[in-house]
Amino acid sequence: MSNNSGSMFNRSHSGGAIQNSGTGDDANVEVKSDINENALIAVSIDLLYEGMSVKDDIFDSTRDRMLVSRGSTLDERRIEQIRRMNSGKDTIYVTGRTHKYIILQRPDVEIESRHEVEESTGYAKTKEDTFELLEEMAGNKTINMESMHVVSDDLSKQLESTPQPVIISLINAMAPVDEYLQRHCINVSLLNGLIGRWMGLPEADINNLILIGLLHDCGKTLIPTQVLNRPRKLTVVEYEVIKNHVIFTYDLLHEFPELVRLATSSHHERIDGTGYSKKLANDKILLEARITAVSDTYDAMTAQRAYQKPKSPFRSLAQLKKLSPSQLDGDIVRIFLDNMPGELLNKPIMMSDGTVGVVREYDREDLEFPMVDIGGRTIKCNENLYPVNMFSDD
Repeated sequence: MSNNSGSMFNRSHSGGAIQNSGTGDDANVEVKSDINENALIAVSIDLLYEGMSVKDDIFDSTRDRMLVSRGSTLDERRIEQIRRMNSGKDTIYVTGRTHKYIILQRPDVEIESRHEVEESTGYAKTKEDTFELLEEMAGNKTINMESMHVVSDDLSKQLESTPQPVIISLINAMAPVDEYLQRHCINVSLLNGLIGRWMGLPEADINNLILIGLLHDCGKTLIPTQVLNRPRKLTVVEYEVIKNHVIFTYDLLHEFPELVRLATSSHHERIDGTGYSKKLANDKILLEARITAVSDTYDAMTAQRAYQKPKSPFRSLAQLKKLSPSQLDGDIVRIFLDNMPGELLNKPIMMSDGTVGVVREYDREDLEFPMVDIGGRTIKCNENLYPVNMFSDD
């Protein structure tokens, strides 16, 4: 749907890019193009390279001690000296002018436009169809079973015909806030299908998982818009209202098989019994619901929302690991972590400082910070420099 400004699913958000603050979960992930040339910016020490001309003084991780004076030319010995003087820390501070110079020296890496890939894979059409069905649900308080099966079948075909890394890149793409609900339904559907495939489930079960993922949040169409579209973190009372969406989902799906109704309405149950709405635990939670819980959690972390900045794919994987096995099924998360990170390797990716790199390696014990090739130099990511986006948003 090219223009949905009148939709109940819009999430208002301010335009414009924001400079990365480098403060972990609170860091903004969009990049400001007009960085102050005199401002000090945190970068990885691994961005320094032999033959680099230092435009301005470079400071240590505390910003108090000068490591290199402007006008110097770096060689291998000098870079090692800088590492020692920086007390083993990964981060140094350079001026905006030096930062810009480093970026300009890197070779250009082309990142495909999100819009182009969505169009070529059929994702864009599915997104429009899903949006229309959600609007219809909100208006009529009923669900069009036949149309939902058509969209679900389309997603099954996309999963078969589209290379897996492309599917995953679409799921991880940073997208507009006002597309959240329809994208989330599609992404959870695709993730369910991928997990089913990775688990070696029969095709019929995989297709069922795709349908469950598509339907899992349909009850949100019955949540009051003033709560659903709140551009801030929900209050305790508002959160209790939101939690009713699983009950609404079960009721809306009265024409669907009971397995689908139970699985969709149980995706917020947790292994330790702390979820909602029935406080189910362990294998009392349907396998399909446990799979959907992993898909839902991952996509919610990586999504751009009115009250929450998206986490990078690797940061989300690290947090997913922490939630297992207490809240999320340990076996399903293990299968997810065995497969998802590898699909992110050797793909162009936008970094938090505006550079473009290629993910080369990752450490299962330190998923948040992979090894990324930037301009021919492979560096270890850190809290100041990390992957944020698989596609440009042209």
